[in-house]
Amino acid sequence: MNYRDALLQSGDAVLISLDVSPGSKKTVFPAGYNEWRNAIECRIKSPATEGKANAEIIKTIADYFSVKKSDVAIVSGSTSGQKKIKISGISLEDALGKLSVDLGE
Repeated sequence: MNYRDALLQSGDAVLISLDVSPGSKKTVFPAGYNEWRNAIECRIKSPATEGKANAEIIKTIADYFSVKKSDVAIVSGSTSGQKKIKISGISLEDALGKLSVDLGE
């Protein structure tokens, strides 16, 4: 899988395209790759109500990339299953390296 298509360097931040499934049995990131949408799949336990899923996405991404929650923001798709996430303070190479290690590439 080529996750590079789902990531983009933007200044001192990385933008990640996510395909989110809220209300899952457990939270999993990364949960695969949607090649049609060029997006990394993310399963979230919280329901998509009252911002609960978005809050869990931010926490999950921050924990995964070892950054503060304040360094993670949803820049588009806050009410959609397709989201763009901005992670400040990491490079594209760092993000790809972390994803490649965890996915056995």
